[in-house]
Amino acid sequence: MRRHKEPEVRKSEILDAAQKLFIEKGYAKTTVTDILNVHGLSKGVFYYYFKSKEEVMDAIIGRIVDASVNNAKKIVANPQMTPPQKLCAILMGQGQTEEMIKDRENIAHQFHEAENAEMHQKSLVQSIKCLAPVMAEILKEDNGANTFSTDYPQETVALFLAAGQTIFDEGLFSWSGEERARYGAAFIEMIEKTLGVPAGYFKDVIKIFA
Repeated sequence: MRRHKEPEVRKSEILDAAQKLFIEKGYAKTTVTDILNVHGLSKGVFYYYFKSKEEVMDAIIGRIVDASVNNAKKIVANPQMTPPQKLCAILMGQGQTEEMIKDRENIAHQFHEAENAEMHQKSLVQSIKCLAPVMAEILKEDNGANTFSTDYPQETVALFLAAGQTIFDEGLFSWSGEERARYGAAFIEMIEKTLGVPAGYFKDVIKIFA
C-alpha cells in the first residue's frame, strides 16, 4: 500500500527527480515518464502538480532563485555589516552553500543549449525581479549616511543585475581571461560612478572576475 504524502513533499520529490535527470540526461532528452519512474508515480500524480515538463523547469528555477534571495535577505538583515559590505557580499555570492552554487551551475549548463533559450530568459528575468527589491533595501538603508547617490534604488540595482548577468554569461559570451577582467573592471567602475562613490570603493568585488 502506497503511503500518503503531503502535497509539498510529493511535489518536492518530483522536482528533485526532475532536476537530477535534467542534469544527467539533459532537459530535452528527459521525458515526463523518466521523471515519474524515479518514484514509481502515475501521470495523474504528475499532472496534478504540473501542467508540463516546462512548468517543472520553471519551478526548479524558482527554487534556485528563492535560495539566492533568502541568502541575500540574511545578508541585508545582518547588523554587523555596513551597507557597502552587504552589497559586496551579495555581488560576490558570499554565504551561498556549495550545494546552492552547484545547483545553479548545473542548471545554467542546460540553459546554454539552443532549445532552452526561452527558459534561460525566464531565469534571468525571475532572478532580477526577485533580487532587485532585496538589494535595493541596502541602498535605502544607507540614505542617512549619503554614501550612495541614487533616487531609483530598485531600478538601479535591476540594471546592475541585468548588465552583469548578461555580459558575464558564459553561454552568451566566450571572453578570454583578459577580456573578462577588463569587462569586470568596467562593470565595477560603472557601479561606483552610478552610485557616486569613490573609485576603488568596490575593489574587493573585482576578485570574482579574476
